[in-house]
Amino acid sequence: MLMALAKEYSISEITVKNIIDLFEEGATVPFVARYRKEVTGAMLDEQLRSFHTRWQYLVELEKRRVAIIELLKELPDIPQSIFASINQAKSKTELEDIYAPFKKTRKSKADLATDLGLLPFSIALWQDGEAQSQKHFLALKTGFSEPVSYDAALAGAADIIIERLAQNIITLQQAKLCLQQEGILVSRVLRGKKEAAEKFQDYFDYQEPVRKCPPHRLLALFRGKKEGLLKLSIELEGGLPYALHNAIYVTPLGFPEVKERTPSREKLVWLEKAWHEKILAKLETDLLSELKDFAEFSAIEVFQANLKDLLMAAPAGAKRTLALDPGFRNGVKWAAVDEYGQLLDNGVIYPHPPQNKSMEAEAILAKTIQRLKIDWLVIGNGTASRETETFAKQMIKQHQLNCRCVIVSEAGASVYSASPVAIEEFPDLDVTIRGAVSIARRFQDPLAELVKIDPQAIGVGQYQHDVKTNRLSDALAAVVEDCVNAVGVDLNLASVSLLTYVSGLTQRLAQNIVALREELGGFSNRKQLKKVKGIGDKAFEQCAGFLRIRGGDEPLDASAVHPESYGLVKEMAHSVKQNISHLIGNPAALAMLKSAALANAENNFTIQDILQELAKPGRDPRPEFKYASFDEAISSIQDLQEGMTLEGVVTNVAAFGAFVDLGVHQDGLIHISQLADRFVKDPRDEVRVGEVVKVKVMEVDVKRKRIGLKRLK
Repeated sequence: MLMALAKEYSISEITVKNIIDLFEEGATVPFVARYRKEVTGAMLDEQLRSFHTRWQYLVELEKRRVAIIELLKELPDIPQSIFASINQAKSKTELEDIYAPFKKTRKSKADLATDLGLLPFSIALWQDGEAQSQKHFLALKTGFSEPVSYDAALAGAADIIIERLAQNIITLQQAKLCLQQEGILVSRVLRGKKEAAEKFQDYFDYQEPVRKCPPHRLLALFRGKKEGLLKLSIELEGGLPYALHNAIYVTPLGFPEVKERTPSREKLVWLEKAWHEKILAKLETDLLSELKDFAEFSAIEVFQANLKDLLMAAPAGAKRTLALDPGFRNGVKWAAVDEYGQLLDNGVIYPHPPQNKSMEAEAILAKTIQRLKIDWLVIGNGTASRETETFAKQMIKQHQLNCRCVIVSEAGASVYSASPVAIEEFPDLDVTIRGAVSIARRFQDPLAELVKIDPQAIGVGQYQHDVKTNRLSDALAAVVEDCVNAVGVDLNLASVSLLTYVSGLTQRLAQNIVALREELGGFSNRKQLKKVKGIGDKAFEQCAGFLRIRGGDEPLDASAVHPESYGLVKEMAHSVKQNISHLIGNPAALAMLKSAALANAENNFTIQDILQELAKPGRDPRPEFKYASFDEAISSIQDLQEGMTLEGVVTNVAAFGAFVDLGVHQDGLIHISQLADRFVKDPRDEVRVGEVVKVKVMEVDVKRKRIGLKRLK
């Protein structure tokens, strides 16, 4: 295992062992990535996450290998070649393929023939062919468990040969490789399903080489199959792969090897039957399953990448914000929050039809904005968002308010509003008002608010409902954990939801932290974390560096410097005859410190991180806040015309392109071919979720609600 991981990740076996030791001791990926760089050689968190997953897979593989060997030892006459193949297997699939023939299942025709004592006859038939079969039958029939006619014996022996051929691992591997390289994935609409399958009409009679079919197309095909509308199959031109004609590869499992330069006609007939009756069907099932897994993993990777971009989107910061959750008949819900996201006031206004109480709504909002000194008026991008934006901008201009207005994403706000977290936070608030609060807080700090929502509900995935829920959930939770720890958390402001994702903390520990925080009136230093019920030395080690305390007793508590390194920082400060507080943000002192630190190569990575933190304590890795300016003359898809140049926000990135919100309640698509004036392999090389882009309208299909866009530089 060590050698395999070392080769796969291009690191030494000693490094592999040290990383595994850390994980086995309970260290988290964010902790190892940030505070054990000397051990890992500064591997990035994505690499360590991949390493951790791969390591766990190999551990499970070894456990299964041992279990299968123990099971086979209990069976008689298992060839040593089988044990050798098991020891050499590099994947769970390969292991299960080798073990499959020995599993106890319902009896096949071949099993019944074997029970009759026909195995010796089938071996003789394989070695000498039908020309000698009558002679072998007469010589061996006394060993049959009951009288069997020659024809029945011949048929039974053929069943044994065909099944054993279909179980030969080398045969299966060769055949599978042929299907992967030369197979054609074929999709056809099921009889009588054309009308119901209209949305899959592109796949009614569709063919594509297996090796070329992209993940998003595979998921579309598998969705059609799951809904009982499409039939998928894998076909191979020419039938039996030529690679299987070599006799050394087609010796039936457990039969003596017959080394011939070319297989006899009879052997090829048996092999053809094994191919058409058993091998192709098995491999087709296996390969379709593997293609679905491949497509799911690709879809999860897209979701992970988009989620990371969304979570790491630029925060507007500590600004007093009033959020509007727009609507027509049920009114526009509003909620005002202070710089720290605390609810100040809320209500409902009715500026749109059918009530048309725009003057009353204007008076309420204008007075609230002035009274609460609101900096930003943010509007959710759902129904009536553009109409609400027009109303809000006119109000700001009319009353000369010192407030800016912007439309923002409201994805997930409705999910949060009805969640247990929201009910606990605001038990007395209407569910719609909770949604407005979430919109305001998300504007201030996307990460802090979005962690309260199930990542799957945020809606930045590709075919997310077609992948396994547990697999997706685990993958997305890892992304959230990495993002939260990359940014760091204000210990005196963070919610339980946010604290739960901090390295080394559980929900129970997060709740205990908040309880002690309320009791103390706020933490004044990181050492107080050890007073939290359940936080011992290990938990403290894992979480302390990611928790910030601003204005506390210890200046370093506001940074990402880990408490275990405070002594090192003091030594560094002493070497240049400075107090730690004088080093922070002091370029001249830090330059002196850097020169002195270069001599210490032992903790080079740690020292470099410390210097960066002292330069900008608690620095936020997220980008600067920007927002799109929607064209006020464009509020619906009907207003769009080909050739228009507009500004929008990327809402989702898929393998085939990027979706952009133009403020018309229907996202447009920049196809991958329209993202740049050159070949683009991955759309995320060009755009990310949350990015503001300038686009040209290339096509508008009002009936199908489709907008084709081209990205402009």
